[in-house]
Amino acid sequence: MSQKATGSAYFLEEKKEAIESHTISVLVDNEPGVLARIIGLFSGRGYNIDSLTVTETEHEKHLSRITIATKGTPMVLAQIKNQLDRMIPVHSVHDLTAFGDPLERELALVKVSGTGEKRIEALRLAEIFRANVIDASTEHFVFEMTGRTSKIEQFISIMTKLGLVEVSRTGIAGLARGPLGLIDKTLAQ
Repeated sequence: MSQKATGSAYFLEEKKEAIESHTISVLVDNEPGVLARIIGLFSGRGYNIDSLTVTETEHEKHLSRITIATKGTPMVLAQIKNQLDRMIPVHSVHDLTAFGDPLERELALVKVSGTGEKRIEALRLAEIFRANVIDASTEHFVFEMTGRTSKIEQFISIMTKLGLVEVSRTGIAGLARGPLGLIDKTLAQ
């Protein structure tokens, strides 16, 4: 009888877990060094951050929300959440993706240069994507658009062919769907 048939652990096939994209919202004290510590947690363990936004959300309580988009296997994502949750300035960690389809938006400023037909086509496509012109000359436009990351990626891809000069993006801002906020969800746990 072979080792495989006896169920030896040495011959168990490795199951490759799928890489998933998740958006994690972290409520932290608004104090110097907190962001550096969280980024250090990611870089020190070799985790990548695809998008990062930070802002104070509750002025009176001095709380900030850090929204992190990252990828990993379910095990890696669980490790990230557990390690974030153990940090001292962190009040709560919520995987918005795990709550369901989160509401996510991003702001992008997209500069496109061109004249003639390319200029007309850039304006036409900007209208389709609901991008607003916030600066213009006879040789360029700067478009402002908000939307899901996939929509912004598609717009940038199209504008590349029409004379894309540069892009500035804010990163993802996200909320879980439903009537409860992060603090409500933390109290319910």
